[in-house]
Amino acid sequence: MTVEVVSLPLGAYQTNCYVVSIPGSDGAVVIDPGDDAPAVERVLAERGLALRAILVTHGHLDHIGAVRDLARAAGCEVWIARGDADDLRSFPPAPYQPDHEVGGGDTVDAAGISFRVLDVPGHTPGSVAYATDGIAFVGDVLFAGSVGRTDLAGGDMQTLLDSIALLMRELPGDTVVASGHGPATTLAHERATNPFLTGLR
Repeated sequence: MTVEVVSLPLGAYQTNCYVVSIPGSDGAVVIDPGDDAPAVERVLAERGLALRAILVTHGHLDHIGAVRDLARAAGCEVWIARGDADDLRSFPPAPYQPDHEVGGGDTVDAAGISFRVLDVPGHTPGSVAYATDGIAFVGDVLFAGSVGRTDLAGGDMQTLLDSIALLMRELPGDTVVASGHGPATTLAHERATNPFLTGLR
């Protein structure tokens, strides 16, 4: 299986929203829809794609702002990290009850794509990554040349580093890292060059 991924940096924080589909398919999965539902809907319409599912890596506002509007408009289901689900339920501008709560070891099947779920806490207590077809959507756990913040509520640096180590144990080095902000990278490149990961070399 080969997936096609469109990255949309959205909102004031330029949060990466990902539209994931199989070439030739009419369905798509949106991961971390940011806070700009119309922008996501435009991309879906331009590509002739129907939104089949929304996956959320963690519950920070810049990743969940458009969940409610997109889910209601498309009539699709929402999956979110189990430990961060309450953040979506209580999100002041647009609270939403997720259809599914996921954690490590779970699999999400949507739009013909199977995503493996890995627990990667540290940036938030419940962060998860979704891996499929040589790419991992990791939220704000790992970036090109950096790692996620741990100074926000529930953050912990050692837990974050342990989560990154888990990704590197469980996934091949050439796995593309699709982060919540900034450019894509690979696990192998970050292991070799990321100044925060010297202990993993």
